[in-house]
Amino acid sequence: MSMQFERKLALPAEVKEMYPLSGKMNETVEKRNAQIKSIFEGRDRRLLLIIGPCSADNEDSVIDYTLRLKDIQEKVEDKIFIVPRIYTNKPRTTGAGYKGMLHQPDPNEKPDMFKGIIATRHLHMRAVEETGFSCADEMLYPENYQYLEDLLGYVAVGARSVEDQQHRLVASGISVPVGMKNPTSGDYSIMMNAISAAQHAHTFIYRGWEVHSGGNTHTHAILRGYTNKHGQALPNYHYEDLIRLYEDYQKGDYLNPAVIIDTNHGNSGKDPFEQPRIIKEVLYACRHNKDVGGMVKGFMVESYIEDGNQKVGGGVYGKSITDACLGWEKSEKLILEMAELL
Repeated sequence: MSMQFERKLALPAEVKEMYPLSGKMNETVEKRNAQIKSIFEGRDRRLLLIIGPCSADNEDSVIDYTLRLKDIQEKVEDKIFIVPRIYTNKPRTTGAGYKGMLHQPDPNEKPDMFKGIIATRHLHMRAVEETGFSCADEMLYPENYQYLEDLLGYVAVGARSVEDQQHRLVASGISVPVGMKNPTSGDYSIMMNAISAAQHAHTFIYRGWEVHSGGNTHTHAILRGYTNKHGQALPNYHYEDLIRLYEDYQKGDYLNPAVIIDTNHGNSGKDPFEQPRIIKEVLYACRHNKDVGGMVKGFMVESYIEDGNQKVGGGVYGKSITDACLGWEKSEKLILEMAELL
């Protein structure tokens, strides 16, 4: 047979019993998540900034980075609401090599899924307890979401997952905002169909159960750029792209129409140093058109302690081993400049 079944993994409920949240941690998560929802509902006018490493590859450096975000959050809290990006199951696009902390808690060792599940929960718990942030993670595998569902403040569905029915159905049962990225083809209709599906109630199979979801009214778009038939990266953050998205929202029966602009990936051509310029252009568009301004709820930025990236085992503390990131000094400057422009 083509698959070898090594061991049955612990259920999410069992892992939560082994690593439970304290009352204070629960309170922190609930308070922050209510604030995030209020931003998507337009009751809180602050901008969301979902920022952090491409992949959460090392617990200590990720917590170090997140503590730095805590310090700067206090300086901009009246205008910007920071949600650290702690992506724990981020693979390479081809699926080869490093597949993220969920698979390899130590990037230099072989995969161990149980250790990975524990490592991802422990990292998110440390973030809540030590920094006061509930964070964002990507839902690469819908069946694994339950291991972290009591910790997360924001969930993203990637460009290669947005067409998948199971991702859409599970998103409909998630209690925090879920961002649906446009697919790599750039087709808005696929993204809009995913948003519509997730905003409605469903009955479906999940982890061996028949489950019922109530619909997630905070599901929204993420524009991340796209790739044309020649494999060239093209952006979709320009004013005309935002107007087109606004018009698509008006054509359907969507609740809380919103968009987050992913400033890296196709939008930057994977050049992380373009991210500040992209944010400034979008903020100008928001000032120019109140409909666009009301729809844009924030930005997603790939940022870490050191500029750029390195190979696995490169040995540079706080430097990405997946996509290149904006280093801390440039990121801090960007956040302060954003606050001045708002």
